[in-house]
Parts: sequence; C-alpha cells; structure tokens
Amino acid sequence: MEANFGEGGVGDSPSSAIARWKSSIWRGFQYYLDKSTPHRLGRWLGFVVLAAIYLVRVYSIEGFYIVSYGLGIYILNLLIGFLSPQADPEMEGQSLPTKRSDEFKPFIRRLPEFKFWYSITKAFCIAFAMTFFSIFDVPVFWPILLFYWIVLFMLTMKRQILHMIKYKYVPFSVGKQRYSGKKSTVEKASLSRD
Repeated sequence: MEANFGEGGVGDSPSSAIARWKSSIWRGFQYYLDKSTPHRLGRWLGFVVLAAIYLVRVYSIEGFYIVSYGLGIYILNLLIGFLSPQADPEMEGQSLPTKRSDEFKPFIRRLPEFKFWYSITKAFCIAFAMTFFSIFDVPVFWPILLFYWIVLFMLTMKRQILHMIKYKYVPFSVGKQRYSGKKSTVEKASLSRD
C-alpha cells in the first residue's frame, strides 16, 4: 500500500514531483516576464545585447550560416506580422478609415510589440544554442545566402509598403495624440494681442 501525504508528500511519484517542479519554474519565468512588460526600452536593450553576443559568436567561429539564414527568414516573418493590421483589409473588406468622415479605428497589429520581442528573443536564444552543436554547421557559401536574404527582404518590404499605401495606414505612432478642441474666444483674443 502506497501512502500519499498530499503536495510534496513522501508517497508522491517521481513524475508528479517533476511536473510540480516544471510548473514552479514556469510560474517563476512567467512572473518575471509579466514584470518586464512595461519596461520596453530595457527589454529591447537586453535583446540588442543578446543579438550582439550571437553575432560575435557566429563571426568568431566562422560558421552556422544556415542557422543565421533561418533566423533571418524567421525575423522577416515576425516583422511582417508586426507591421500588418490585425484585420487584413484585403480579406475582410475596407476596415481602416480612408476618409476624414469615416469612423476612427486605431491600428491594431497582427503581432503585438511584446509578442514580437518575446518571439525574436526566443529565436536568438535557440539559434545561439544551436551554435554549440556541429550538426547544424552546414558548409555553405554565405555571400549567396546573404544576397538572397537581402533580395527577399527588399521584395517583401516593397509589398508591405505598397499595402500600407493602398489601405492608408501607418503602423507606427509617435507619442500620445491629444485632442486640442476648439479654442475659446478669450484664448483667441489673448493670443492675437501677443
């Protein structure tokens, strides 16, 4: 007969102990991830440091160009999601306002900024880990891969920019927009005297 003394008891099986341990680790990770959400600049600076470490590693060992190429394609895919509206006007009809009389609808990204940062950071971590295994170091002539990626980037961005122009949306906003309203006649009079 097996004695079970509840959470962390002597009679718990090893698999349930491992499951509890994994759950505890995941909750801790999620806690710190949630705490980092409002710190946009710090998150992106951390990413830049991580990307620089990856680039230095690839440059110093002169290899893993296929891994870097795959990472570049993935980043391009994330960038398209980041620059695209959640509701695609081509698929769902005209949803973004095109005239001043149309109702204002804010730009909502298909891939929000936090998920973009999280995905790109995770991708760099995985690519960095892959550089420690020689099986991923496939010998290639890297200038061809770089040229092909640049062409792919330019064609994709051209299509995305034309889509932005056609449906008249800008995926970036600078600062918080404020409504100034109509100025009162007293304010107008005081401004005209100055």
